[in-house]
Amino acid sequence: MSGAGAHRLVIVGAGFGGLQLALKLGRDKRFAITLLDRRNHHTFQPLLYQAATAILPPSQIAWPIRRLMRGRPSVTTRLGEVIGVDAEAREVRLADGERLAYDSLVLATGVTHAYFGHDDWAPFAPGLKTLEDATAIRGRILMAFERAEAHPRQAEALLTFAIVGAGPTGVELAGAIAELARTHLKDEFRHIDARRARVVLLEAGPRILPSFAEDLAAYALRALHELGVEVRTRSPVTACDAQGVVTDAGRLDAATVIWAAGVQASPAADWLGVAADRVGRVPVLPDLTAPGHPEVFVIGDTAQVPWKAGAVAPGIAPAAKQQGAYVARVLKGRLKDRLNGRPTPPFRYRHQGSLATIGRNRAIIDFGALRLTGFLAWWLWGVAHIYFLIGARSRLAVSLDWLWAYARNEPAARLITGKPK
Repeated sequence: MSGAGAHRLVIVGAGFGGLQLALKLGRDKRFAITLLDRRNHHTFQPLLYQAATAILPPSQIAWPIRRLMRGRPSVTTRLGEVIGVDAEAREVRLADGERLAYDSLVLATGVTHAYFGHDDWAPFAPGLKTLEDATAIRGRILMAFERAEAHPRQAEALLTFAIVGAGPTGVELAGAIAELARTHLKDEFRHIDARRARVVLLEAGPRILPSFAEDLAAYALRALHELGVEVRTRSPVTACDAQGVVTDAGRLDAATVIWAAGVQASPAADWLGVAADRVGRVPVLPDLTAPGHPEVFVIGDTAQVPWKAGAVAPGIAPAAKQQGAYVARVLKGRLKDRLNGRPTPPFRYRHQGSLATIGRNRAIIDFGALRLTGFLAWWLWGVAHIYFLIGARSRLAVSLDWLWAYARNEPAARLITGKPK
């Protein structure tokens, strides 16, 4: 354990940014680190949609935080929920009434779903941010087919799936559900034709995948059409209930609605008493500290980080990991006094590319000067995601599951667990 005079560092959130920071500093005896999270596991969010569509079991995209920190003796892992920060006293307030003192604080608390002022839609249109979300959505999707088999006269409505939001998550979900229906389930029912399932992707903007180049988005649109997905752009959702959604074009009856349209940052800005942007992120200074709080860093999806030409760093795993590694260097520099008397070098985000997959053998990759589509892009997408998985066991397990699913057209996790609503 770290000595009594060690620098007390509290990290709130074991996502990509917080975990990267803890891994970087976890063997440094000058730090006494407390890693706090509401869950006992780190989730590989880029593959959550595969858990939600029964391609991968949840256990292959999540790892216990304590196991990840076993070789980091300076890190104490705590399960708990933060409800506030006393910046003046330098304490983190927990839901159980406990207070944790800190010398430096890192808020990496992520985002949740945003329903644009209509939180009452949440029960009818769940979002996808956690393992619980993924297993609940998987249950809804699979239960829709079971209910349709039991009530074939209602199959049309029961087998209509509406995905709200055509960013990468929405596109990947739409492609995966369409492929599940048309390829994996086609011979498993006796009273319905699973291939007749209707998948509708709704986007309020003028095109899908607005963060990608237009030619790549156009390819993705063609790939979705080939899978049988209906894509409706300029179709903002104005109402949502148990029977489906309403857009400017009228009502769409859908037994299953999935929300992928917007996010809202954690209340970190409120905890610190600083101004936030429109989605609640903290506009950080060049060294990733909160305005007026040089001892508090904000990273990952919780932070609005300047990038280039007025743009901000995207809320993706590589950006959060870069920020976590940067904060580790800054904190080490502060302890060594190497930066004393001169400004801290600013954080500079290095974009490593954007990727999205649209079902089997279809993907898009944008590496800036290099853009790829089709099978090669799909293969590179898979290699990149396997590389970023934690541990050789996870990489091997996911690789084998994908290989089996590819060779046999048979996903690994078509289980309905819990009590589906």
